[in-house]
Amino acid sequence: MKISIIGAGAMGGATVEGLIRGQQFKNEDITVSDPSQAVVDKFSKMGVSVTTDNKLAADTADIVCVVVKPWLVERVLTDIKPELNPQKQILIVIAAGVKSESIKGWLGENCPPLFLVIPNIAIAEMASMTFIVPCGATQQQTQLVQGIFDEMGISLITDEQHLASGTTLASCGIAYAMRYIRAAAEGGVELGFKADDAKKIVMQTMKGAVELLEASGLHPEAAIDLVTTPSGVTIKGLNEMEHAGFTSAVIRGLKAGLK
Repeated sequence: MKISIIGAGAMGGATVEGLIRGQQFKNEDITVSDPSQAVVDKFSKMGVSVTTDNKLAADTADIVCVVVKPWLVERVLTDIKPELNPQKQILIVIAAGVKSESIKGWLGENCPPLFLVIPNIAIAEMASMTFIVPCGATQQQTQLVQGIFDEMGISLITDEQHLASGTTLASCGIAYAMRYIRAAAEGGVELGFKADDAKKIVMQTMKGAVELLEASGLHPEAAIDLVTTPSGVTIKGLNEMEHAGFTSAVIRGLKAGLK
């Protein structure tokens, strides 16, 4: 089975790195197509096939994965349309806000079984939260695509209506989590730690929080109750953050991503 990634910018490049680290595809069965020679050279050194010709990449793949900026999707799909084979290929489009109806309109009868997919950049580290929307695909094809992305993290099959919400919660959300890490690390410096040490402390603390919730299955508030004591420093800190609008700010930021 061969897969082509058309567009190897930040998200596309991260996807390629995840595929290389995974076991689903041999390196020689992964093709990267990008107009940048520097990008092509980078991935060529990693042992995958490379090209600057999108048509060639589309023609030789069983799975064609288009990962470009939303405003470039129509141009790229129109360009590769003659090479697509609905009977033999699967099409994955990773681009926020691009509708399946538009894609099918651009490709017409040449549209293969389609998946709208939104991962986040942690896919490069096999730790993405990925949303998958099957559009005219069989259950077997859906299981195949989900298996690919499950190897690079966790995936969720959803409907197109919820894809934007998933994007802001997980794809944008990884940036929001990093902003918390930055803020807490800056606080750590003010508390007397060196910057690198403060960052290390905050990252390990976040990792521990995630692993605790995964292992216990507890709701976050129940887990918080385990570390808050009457008149203790933890509840004082939490309440001070809430007075400053912590929860409200997070929710408002997530909702802003839908606008």
